[in-house]
Amino acid sequence: MGIPHFLCMPFPVQGHVNPLMQLALLSAKHGCKVTFVHTEFNHKRANTTVGAGNLIKGSQVELVTLSDGLDPEDDRNDVTKLLLSIKSTMPARLSKLIQHINALDVHNKITCIIVTFNMGWALEVGHKLGIKGALLCPASATSLASAACIPKLLGDGIIDSQDFDYAN
Repeated sequence: MGIPHFLCMPFPVQGHVNPLMQLALLSAKHGCKVTFVHTEFNHKRANTTVGAGNLIKGSQVELVTLSDGLDPEDDRNDVTKLLLSIKSTMPARLSKLIQHINALDVHNKITCIIVTFNMGWALEVGHKLGIKGALLCPASATSLASAACIPKLLGDGIIDSQDFDYAN
């Protein structure tokens, strides 16, 4: 077995991409190999930004892309539409990508998948392939704890998703 090889895949919004990229760069700086999975749409958009490629030059981070399943003209600001498309199209693509990467370098297979919120399905893909995983929450601990409590708050009747008045 070679050096640790992480596959990092953020939910494709800036508040998720940047923190996971920073973790990927730090991991690479400490001797790990990192495959960073970007959506094709975000990769094209990042490549039009001045200096975007300079961030990973000279590091052990390799950028690869997968389609998010949406057409080029689709609105990626519609997070629900984006999330549903990702969940329905990317698991099979990710599985094939992992198998392809592992076949190319059998001595340095992916050893861990790190994803951000809304990409937990990728941990299931990794689990089926015998790869451990971790979930990174780029938001504050308070935000994570609050989100984790929502099902209990709903179940206890403290909040009601049906009668929420958005106007007030």
